[in-house]
Amino acid sequence: MARPASVSVNVAEAKRRFSDLLARVAYGGETVLVTRRGRPMAKLVPALEPGAASLADVRGWLEDDDPYLKAVDRIVAGRAQHLPRVAGGVRRKAARR
Repeated sequence: MARPASVSVNVAEAKRRFSDLLARVAYGGETVLVTRRGRPMAKLVPALEPGAASLADVRGWLEDDDPYLKAVDRIVAGRAQHLPRVAGGVRRKAARR
């Protein structure tokens, strides 16, 4: 089976042709890469591949008391206490008055 085409357009062209590009993605299965000055900015992809299941459709993979879910809860709770790093790994000293 042939893979749907992939197209690259700049932001200005994407603005002008948005409806057309959206139709190509939704109905033709194509992907559209939107670029600014040659650098990738966003990608339009079909919402679902034909025959693919969505995560919203999946039920019953894990029980409510599964250890994986408990580990995720611990990680999320720990993030609230996490101090972000400053760029370059150097922490700034508190400002003096």
